[in-house]
Order: sequence, then structure tokens, then C-alpha cells
Amino acid sequence: MQQATGSAPVTRPTRVRYAVLWLTVAAYMITYMDRVVISSAVPVIQKEFGFSIVTMGWILAAFRWGYALFQIPGGWLGDRIGPRRALALIVTWWSLFTSVTTLAWSAASMMAFRFLFGLGEAGAFPIATRSLSRWMLPGERGFAQGLTHAGSRLGAALTPPIVVFLMVRSGWRAPFLIFGALGLVWAAVWYWYYRDTPGEHGSVNRAELQLIHGALGARSRTTRAVPWRAILGSRTVWTVSLMYFCYGYCISVYLDWFPKYLHEHRGLNLAQMGLYASLPLLAGLGGDLAGGWLSDRWAVRTGDLRRARRGTAMAGFLLAAAAIVPATLAAGAAASVWYSCLAVFGLELTVGVSWAIPLDVGGDYAGSVSAVMNTCGNIGGAISPALLAYLVRSYGWNVPFLAAAGLALAAAALYGKIDASRRIAVPEGGTA
Repeated sequence: MQQATGSAPVTRPTRVRYAVLWLTVAAYMITYMDRVVISSAVPVIQKEFGFSIVTMGWILAAFRWGYALFQIPGGWLGDRIGPRRALALIVTWWSLFTSVTTLAWSAASMMAFRFLFGLGEAGAFPIATRSLSRWMLPGERGFAQGLTHAGSRLGAALTPPIVVFLMVRSGWRAPFLIFGALGLVWAAVWYWYYRDTPGEHGSVNRAELQLIHGALGARSRTTRAVPWRAILGSRTVWTVSLMYFCYGYCISVYLDWFPKYLHEHRGLNLAQMGLYASLPLLAGLGGDLAGGWLSDRWAVRTGDLRRARRGTAMAGFLLAAAAIVPATLAAGAAASVWYSCLAVFGLELTVGVSWAIPLDVGGDYAGSVSAVMNTCGNIGGAISPALLAYLVRSYGWNVPFLAAAGLALAAAALYGKIDASRRIAVPEGGTA
């Protein structure tokens, strides 16, 4: 439309950054579909191979140790070679090992395949966070991180009934093969469409480029040394990392063992297990969306980023702790599941906020900052599966869930010390 003064036509900004966001959401969905597929197959795998609950716990933990130990190398890879190449590479890697899991012939071989699968998935969230750092406006970051993590929980929620459906018809190996192929398709689409900076993307018009550059500044594709000394010397980084350790233990209880818990402890058959195991993860999807959106709106309205991030996440952890206890002690399976829905909603209310903080404090080095945070989170997640198996064998199913409630309280207390408005002081040139 021509302006009355005769100036140039007003051009609406393109919305390529949202296409990038939705493609990232799809990646998050695939990451969780690929990691949760084995949780739903646990009863059938145990029956075929004769694995004990402790052996199965170590198989589940093998993925998480690979995932935890390679967070920082994965984040470094994204910061160093750019998200376009890095994500295409690691998604191809983990998709192949998703399918290769079907070739396992023993506990040791399955542990090895799951470890290598975890090694590939390790870079997913840090690199994806880095991929959004040059595209999403500051006022969109919490919502963007909430939406991407909602995608992961949607993938996790859809997986149990799909896996049960496929297992009943074609055996437990079929879903591993199908989900692995899906990841390879995504990697090809990502490499074709995504660009490391908006200026490199042919579909971004001048108006959208000015909008992004006006908010973030024009950034070149040139890589710089990651300032590890500044990152590892940041109190905020270590506080958020310890908080995420607590979160990692808690959410792993539900991701890795909840289907088995429903089948063994609550007495549900496979079909019921597939349905009810998905409900808390669907509730978590709502928490992911609500947490990121709420913290962004709070920050915009008040101008207080520190309080917006802190308040939203603390409320989520307190809600989780309050709900886990009745979920554990409830007499009936239905009541336990519904309280578990509330607990996972509370846990996930914190996730968009937690992943917005590396963007808030790390800027161009958000991939490396989030890698440190996610390393600690997944050390908690790696300890959880094997420890839970030992606790169940010695004390029954209640103790590991009650421990999760205590860690949720600890995470709420740690969030009270996190200041998302304090940017990491990076030396000139980005050197360590």
C-alpha cells in the first residue's frame, strides 16, 4: 500500500524465522520419539532377552551417559561449524543408531548401541538453541523455547501408543526402524532449507532482516573461539546447571520408567499402558507452552527479566513437588496418573524458561552455555534410570518418586538465585 506522503510502499516482513522455528520444533519431536521408543518397548524387550530390571536400568542409562558426556562437544560443534551442518550431521548419526538398536543380541551390545545413539542426540538441544539465537527476537525467546520443548513432549506423548500399535503387529523392532527413517528425512530437509544467518536465506526480505538486525544486531557467519573461561566462571551458568541436574533426574523418572511403572506396579496391560503413559507427557506439552509464553509476557510487561524467568520456573517446580507425593501414594491407577499429569505439567512449566536463559546470558555462545547446563541436567538423567532400578528392587516403587519430589523442591530453591538479566562478560573477540 502506498503511503499518503508518496514515500516507498510499506513492505511487510516475511516470516521465515517462524518456518525455522517450526522446523526446529519438528527436530525436537523426533529427538523424543527416538529416545522414548525404548521405554514403551521395555516389557517386550525384557521378555525376549530375559533382562532383569537392573540390567534394563543400565541399558536405559547408557543412552543418558552418552547424551550427558557429549553435550559440551555437541554445543561446541554447533558454535564452531554452524547449526546447518552440525544438526544435519548429528541427526543423521542418531537416526542410524535408532535403527541399529534392532541388531542388538545381548545386554552389552544394546548398551553400546544406546550409548552411541545418545552421543548423537547430545548436540541436538544446544545446537538447536544456537540455531535460533540469530533468528528469534528477544521477546520471542521464551515462547520459542517453550514451543520447541512442547514439540519434544508431543513426540514423547504420541510415541507410546504408536509403539504399542506397531509392536502388536510387527514386533518391537519395527518402530525403531520407522523412527530412524523419519530422522533421515528431517536431516535432508533441514540442510536444504536452513541458513546459519538470516542474511544468507534467500526468502528473507529486507523488512524481516531489518527487524531481526534491529533487535539482535547484524552478525556475520564468521566463527570465533568459544570463551570457555567466561562461561565456566559464571555463577549463573553453574546455578542454572545444578537446577537442571534436579530437573533431569525428575523428568527421566517419567520418560524412562513410567510405562513400566504402570504395567508392573499399577497392573495395567500393554494397551492401557500405552494410553496412560502418554497423558502426563501431553500435560507436559501444555506446561512447555505456558511457561515460555508466561515468562516472556511477564518480562515485556514489567521490564524485569530476572523476576519473570525466576517466578515462572519456581512456581512450576513447587507445583511438581506438591503433585508427585499424592501421585505416588494414591491407591488407584487413575488417580496416580492424573496427579502425575499435574506433576509433569509443573516440571515442564520450567523448561522454556530454563532454555531461554542461555539465550539471555550467552548470546552467540548460547550453544555452549546450554551445553554446560544440559550436561548437568543429563548427568541427573543418567543417574536416574539405574538408581531407580536399584531403589525399586530394594524399597519398591514409591521411594524414587518421593526422591524426585525432594529434588523438585531443591530446584525451586536454586531458581531463587538465578538472574537471567546478567549477561556473561565475554572478552573482546570472544577468546577464552
